[in-house]
Parts: sequence; C-alpha cells; structure tokens
Amino acid sequence: MLRGHAWLLPLLLLLPALGVAQSAPTGRFQRPAVRVGEVLAYELTYTHDPTLEVIFPDSAADFAPFEYVGRRYYPTRTRQGRSLDRAVYYLRTFALDSVQRLVLPVTVLSGRDTLLLPTTLAAVRLRRTAPPAPGGAAPPLRQNLRLLPIEPQLNYPYWLAGAALLLAVAGSIVLGFRRSLRQRYRRYRLRKNHAYFLAQYARHVERFTLSRSPTNMERAITLWKNYLSTLQDSNITSLTTRETVAHYQNDADVSLALRLADRVIYGNQFSEDDTETDLAFELLRRFAERQYTQVLTRLGESGPANPARRSPTPVA
Repeated sequence: MLRGHAWLLPLLLLLPALGVAQSAPTGRFQRPAVRVGEVLAYELTYTHDPTLEVIFPDSAADFAPFEYVGRRYYPTRTRQGRSLDRAVYYLRTFALDSVQRLVLPVTVLSGRDTLLLPTTLAAVRLRRTAPPAPGGAAPPLRQNLRLLPIEPQLNYPYWLAGAALLLAVAGSIVLGFRRSLRQRYRRYRLRKNHAYFLAQYARHVERFTLSRSPTNMERAITLWKNYLSTLQDSNITSLTTRETVAHYQNDADVSLALRLADRVIYGNQFSEDDTETDLAFELLRRFAERQYTQVLTRLGESGPANPARRSPTPVA
C-alpha cells in the first residue's frame, strides 16, 4: 500500500518546515459496504494547529471512482490548543470493482506556502445484488425487444416556440392594422351607446305619455344632453336652453324642441292633443341621430344612423 503512495513521503518531510503538525487528515466511509448507485457517506476530519488555514475539498474535487452528490460542513472546534475540522461528503458509485478506494487532498495555507495534504486511504466493499454465475463465468444475457409503454410528456420548447410565434404574429397584426382596429372599436362603441340611448329615450317618452309629468320630460332632456356630451366629447349638460341653442349654431330643430320642452317643464303648459310635446321629442331624437351619423362619417363609415328604423315623417 505504501508503494502506491510513495509520493506522500516528501510531503510528510515538509510538514515541520511549514509548521504543520505531522498528522494526516483522516477519511473514512461510514459503512463498510455499498451497492451500486446507493448514496454513501464519507467523513473527512483533520486536527491541526489553530493558526493554520485549512480548506476542505468542494464539489469540484476528484472523487473518482465515486460521484459527488452533496456535502455537509461542521464548524471548527478548538480545544486545548488543537482545532478540529470535519465534513461529511455524500457519494455514490457505479463502478463494479469489488473494493473501491478514495483519497482526498486537504489544502493548508501557511503564509505564502500552500500544501496539499492527502487523507488516509479509505476503502469500501461493493455489495453485489445479482447472484454469482456458476464457475465464475459471466451471467447469461437474454435479449428483450418488447416495447414498454411510457407516459407522453409535454414538449415545452415547441409549445413555447409556438406561443412566441403566435404572439409575434398577433403583435405584427396589431401594429399593422392599429389604426383600423382602433376605428372599428370606436364604431362598435358608438353603435352600442347609440342603441342604448334610443332605448332609454323611448322609455322616458313613454313614461311621459302615461304620466304627463314634467319630471319625466326633464329626465328625457337630461338623457339627450348627456348622450350628445359623450358623443361629441363636449359638456352641454349644464348649459341653459339659450346656451344650448347657441352651441349648435341656432339649429331650428333644437331651438323649437327646447322651447316646447321649457313650456312643459317650467310653465306646466300642455297642449290639448299632445302634438307639441310629441314634436319636441321627435325633433330631439332626429337631431341626435344626425349627430351620430356625422360622427360615424368622420370615422370613415357612412350610412343611416339606425337602419332598423324608418325615417320619421316630417311634422308640419
């Protein structure tokens, strides 16, 4: 055994010159036998002078014929002028040698000098699980070509590449048709808001017809102003009748309808056959539809404001 490690003799002779105690690090396996692929604990200890700086091997060290699995370091303990360093390495082997040995170097720093101290030789016996063949011959092997079922696995790289491709295509479409998509969305919102306004406006008109209450007529006028404020991005909800007429360049329909509505709301003056109130409601609805059609035309879409409705017959 010493013949294989004759290179240790010069190192041991240099220990007194470096101020290192003449004691080698100790390495041992915590079990005498191990099976192939089984995790085995290897304990490394070194007792030295407290003034020395000792570095134990890390995961990059050569553990052949073993494979590194993990390690655990313990704090240095100093008693009666001697320090003890200890670490446990978790290894496994796939070699088939009956006896497997391991020697690890421990690095000692002393000033500008660096010394690699090999540990004592540790050996472990391989425990075989297959029964030995008679006569020491190799065990007979049988060929088996039967396919075994395996669970399908998700191919993440392809899915991620496909998702990235879809995102790139969608992004290019959005960038290329951004203006068109924005206009389509605005037209959709305009049509939806206009349909909602017509339904609510018709409901207020019906309530006024049944109740003859100025409050219901005032609610219809407020709804009309709120809708035009949203449609044209302007605020006419707080304007008086005169200011509203001036805002729409003295439009004849707006002027007549609001004057008729003021008679009912503020003067409580009703016509005998309801023609004036019906005319006021009709004029305001037609004006709102004209404004809606103008906004759609500016967005690049022309056409009737509400194709489902027939154009009202002008009232004389």
